[in-house]
Amino acid sequence: MRIGVISDTHLSARVPKLPDELIRGLQGVDLIIHAGDWVSDHVIDLVEAIAPCESVAGNNDGPDIIDRYGLRKILTLGRYRIGLIHGDGFRKTTEERAREAFQTERPDAVIFGHSHIPYKQTIDGILMFNPGSPTDKRRQPKYSYGILELSETIHAEHFYYESKV
Repeated sequence: MRIGVISDTHLSARVPKLPDELIRGLQGVDLIIHAGDWVSDHVIDLVEAIAPCESVAGNNDGPDIIDRYGLRKILTLGRYRIGLIHGDGFRKTTEERAREAFQTERPDAVIFGHSHIPYKQTIDGILMFNPGSPTDKRRQPKYSYGILELSETIHAEHFYYESKV
Protein backbone atom coordinates (compact mmCIF):
# COMPACT_ATOMS: atom_id res chain seq x y z
CA MET A 1 0.00 0.00 0.00
CA ARG A 2 1.31 3.45 -0.94
CA ILE A 3 0.12 6.35 1.23
CA GLY A 4 0.58 10.07 0.74
CA VAL A 5 1.17 11.97 3.97
CA ILE A 6 0.51 15.69 4.35
CA SER A 7 -0.20 18.13 7.15
CA ASP A 8 -0.61 21.82 7.85
CA THR A 9 -2.02 22.85 4.50
CA HIS A 10 -3.37 26.10 6.04
CA LEU A 11 -5.24 26.98 2.85
CA SER A 12 -8.08 29.47 2.75
CA ALA A 13 -11.27 29.03 0.75
CA ARG A 14 -9.85 31.41 -1.88
CA VAL A 15 -7.05 29.01 -2.90
CA PRO A 16 -8.34 27.10 -5.96
CA LYS A 17 -5.85 24.20 -6.08
CA LEU A 18 -3.07 22.30 -4.41
CA PRO A 19 0.54 22.84 -5.58
CA ASP A 20 1.29 21.11 -8.89
CA GLU A 21 4.34 19.33 -7.45
CA LEU A 22 2.22 17.89 -4.63
CA ILE A 23 -0.50 16.72 -7.01
CA ARG A 24 2.13 15.00 -9.19
CA GLY A 25 3.79 13.38 -6.19
CA LEU A 26 0.53 11.96 -4.84
CA GLN A 27 -0.60 10.38 -8.11
CA GLY A 28 -1.25 6.67 -7.70
CA VAL A 29 -1.41 6.62 -3.89
CA ASP A 30 -4.03 4.34 -2.34
CA LEU A 31 -4.75 6.71 0.52
CA ILE A 32 -3.81 10.17 1.76
CA ILE A 33 -3.31 10.81 5.46
CA HIS A 34 -3.61 14.45 6.57
CA ALA A 35 -2.36 15.29 10.08
CA GLY A 36 -4.53 18.35 10.61
CA ASP A 37 -4.65 22.11 10.11
CA TRP A 38 -6.65 22.06 6.92
CA VAL A 39 -8.01 25.53 7.91
CA SER A 40 -10.71 25.45 5.20
CA ASP A 41 -12.87 22.40 4.53
CA HIS A 42 -12.84 23.05 0.77
CA VAL A 43 -9.27 21.69 0.81
CA ILE A 44 -10.71 18.29 1.73
CA ASP A 45 -12.35 18.13 -1.71
CA LEU A 46 -9.05 19.04 -3.38
CA VAL A 47 -7.27 16.21 -1.56
CA GLU A 48 -10.07 13.67 -2.06
CA ALA A 49 -9.96 14.36 -5.81
CA ILE A 50 -6.56 12.61 -5.72
CA ALA A 51 -7.32 9.68 -3.37
CA PRO A 52 -9.45 8.75 -0.35
CA CYS A 53 -8.37 10.57 2.80
CA GLU A 54 -8.05 9.85 6.51
CA SER A 55 -7.35 12.76 8.83
CA VAL A 56 -7.52 14.40 12.22
CA ALA A 57 -8.24 18.03 12.96
CA GLY A 58 -5.54 20.46 14.05
CA ASN A 59 -5.56 23.48 16.31
CA ASN A 60 -6.46 25.81 13.42
CA ASP A 61 -9.44 23.76 12.24
CA GLY A 62 -13.03 24.70 12.98
CA PRO A 63 -15.85 22.63 14.45
CA ASP A 64 -16.92 21.12 11.09
CA ILE A 65 -13.49 19.56 10.53
CA ILE A 66 -13.20 18.52 14.19
CA ASP A 67 -16.62 16.82 14.01
CA ARG A 68 -15.73 15.10 10.73
CA TYR A 69 -12.31 13.72 11.74
CA GLY A 70 -11.78 14.01 15.48
CA LEU A 71 -8.51 14.92 17.16
CA ARG A 72 -6.78 11.56 17.48
CA LYS A 73 -7.18 8.09 15.99
CA ILE A 74 -5.51 4.81 15.19
CA LEU A 75 -5.78 3.53 11.63
CA THR A 76 -5.43 -0.16 10.87
CA LEU A 77 -3.94 -0.53 7.40
CA GLY A 78 -3.22 -4.13 6.54
CA ARG A 79 -1.17 -5.52 9.39
CA TYR A 80 -0.03 -2.09 10.59
CA ARG A 81 -1.49 0.25 13.19
CA ILE A 82 -0.81 3.93 12.61
CA GLY A 83 -1.50 6.60 15.20
CA LEU A 84 -2.63 9.94 13.82
CA ILE A 85 -2.62 13.22 15.76
CA HIS A 86 -1.85 16.85 14.98
CA GLY A 87 0.60 17.29 17.86
CA ASP A 88 -0.32 20.72 19.22
CA GLY A 89 -0.29 21.44 22.93
CA PHE A 90 1.89 22.86 25.66
CA ARG A 91 5.23 21.84 27.08
CA LYS A 92 7.52 19.31 25.48
CA THR A 93 8.25 19.09 21.75
CA THR A 94 5.65 18.33 19.11
CA GLU A 95 7.24 14.91 18.58
CA GLU A 96 7.17 14.15 22.32
CA ARG A 97 3.49 15.10 22.59
CA ALA A 98 2.64 12.95 19.56
CA ARG A 99 4.57 9.96 20.91
CA GLU A 100 3.07 10.24 24.39
CA ALA A 101 -0.47 10.42 22.95
CA PHE A 102 -0.09 6.77 21.85
CA GLN A 103 2.11 5.49 24.67
CA THR A 104 -0.34 2.81 25.82
CA GLU A 105 -1.42 1.63 22.33
CA ARG A 106 2.11 1.37 20.87
CA PRO A 107 1.20 1.57 17.17
CA ASP A 108 3.75 0.75 14.47
CA ALA A 109 3.94 4.40 13.43
CA VAL A 110 2.71 7.81 14.57
CA ILE A 111 1.99 10.50 12.01
CA PHE A 112 1.81 14.06 13.27
CA GLY A 113 2.15 17.64 12.09
CA HIS A 114 1.88 21.05 13.79
CA SER A 115 5.55 22.07 13.69
CA HIS A 116 5.77 22.26 9.87
CA ILE A 117 9.17 20.58 10.27
CA PRO A 118 9.79 17.32 8.39
CA TYR A 119 10.75 14.63 10.88
CA LYS A 120 11.47 10.91 10.67
CA GLN A 121 12.88 8.82 13.45
CA THR A 122 12.23 5.41 14.96
CA ILE A 123 11.94 5.60 18.74
CA ASP A 124 11.44 2.44 20.80
CA GLY A 125 10.36 0.58 17.65
CA ILE A 126 7.75 3.19 16.62
CA LEU A 127 8.23 5.23 13.44
CA MET A 128 7.58 8.91 14.21
CA PHE A 129 6.82 10.82 11.01
CA ASN A 130 5.96 14.45 10.34
CA PRO A 131 5.64 15.28 6.63
CA GLY A 132 6.22 19.02 7.12
CA SER A 133 3.90 21.26 5.11
CA PRO A 134 3.21 21.23 1.36
CA THR A 135 1.97 24.85 1.40
CA ASP A 136 3.30 26.68 4.49
CA LYS A 137 7.00 25.95 4.94
CA ARG A 138 7.57 28.71 7.52
CA ARG A 139 11.30 28.65 8.31
CA GLN A 140 11.99 25.47 6.34
CA PRO A 141 13.96 25.77 3.09
CA LYS A 142 11.35 23.87 1.03
CA TYR A 143 7.75 22.67 1.05
CA SER A 144 7.34 18.98 1.80
CA TYR A 145 5.13 15.92 2.00
CA GLY A 146 5.73 12.26 2.66
CA ILE A 147 5.09 8.84 1.18
CA LEU A 148 4.64 5.72 3.31
CA GLU A 149 5.07 2.34 1.67
CA LEU A 150 3.48 -0.51 3.63
CA SER A 151 4.75 -3.94 2.62
CA GLU A 152 6.93 -6.31 4.64
CA THR A 153 8.13 -3.20 6.47
CA ILE A 154 7.06 0.44 6.74
CA HIS A 155 9.18 2.71 4.58
CA ALA A 156 8.74 6.48 4.96
CA GLU A 157 10.30 9.14 2.77
CA HIS A 158 10.08 12.93 2.53
CA PHE A 159 9.78 14.75 -0.78
CA TYR A 160 10.68 18.42 -1.16
CA TYR A 161 9.90 21.18 -3.65
CA GLU A 162 10.42 24.93 -3.94
CA SER A 163 7.24 26.38 -5.46
CA LYS A 164 3.70 26.03 -4.13
CA VAL A 165 2.15 27.03 -7.45
